[in-house]
Amino acid sequence: MGANDTVITLKGSVDIVSEFFFTAINSILYQRGIYQPETFKRESKYGLTVLTTTDQGLLSYLGSVMSQMESWLTDGDVQRLVVVVTGIDSGETLERWQFNVCVEDGSTGVEVSMMAGNDENVSYNVTKNNLSGGKIKNNRGSKTVKEVHDEIQAIIRQVTASVTFLPLLNEPCSFDLLIYTSKTAVVPTKWADSDPRYIMNSQEVKLRSFTTSFHKVDSMVTYKEADEWEL
Repeated sequence: MGANDTVITLKGSVDIVSEFFFTAINSILYQRGIYQPETFKRESKYGLTVLTTTDQGLLSYLGSVMSQMESWLTDGDVQRLVVVVTGIDSGETLERWQFNVCVEDGSTGVEVSMMAGNDENVSYNVTKNNLSGGKIKNNRGSKTVKEVHDEIQAIIRQVTASVTFLPLLNEPCSFDLLIYTSKTAVVPTKWADSDPRYIMNSQEVKLRSFTTSFHKVDSMVTYKEADEWEL
């Protein structure tokens, strides 16, 4: 049995979801021009060519986020990851890339967010709400790595194709990450509260989802409608 035919365990599911988040964030930062294209390298993943940052400050930051994310995913505490794209000059939230995480045993969770800028002076933010977290009980799933990677491939293709429908970003932009967790999650002291950074007068496009037998991830992007004079 090859690696791609292996049935997924809880640890395998956590690794898959974390790797997907890392890849999706990199794809968004590249496609939306948040970082210069020359700071990305090409890699083969999910049967696709994907772009990964070579910026050491960004790699260090994302590594820190993914490490904490893996801990929360293992405990069933992650409910949502949001990539927020903000205009540097206007201070407006222009896009929200939202990835909802559900524990496959039907449990519901709560909210905690983490936010950070795209420079080397990273800030961490966290908020909570009132739902109860759901712990993951099963030790083994029914889906193979190959099946899940095929589903993830479709999502990454949609992120790449997003430039065909998203308005142009007409100003330099930064990004923040918001992570929503259960109220029972243990939150590092360096993380601080953040507001949801919603967009007024927005449009929403739902993207595909994937499941691992332990986690289900739904994807969508919300964006600020372009003013008539910008069209």
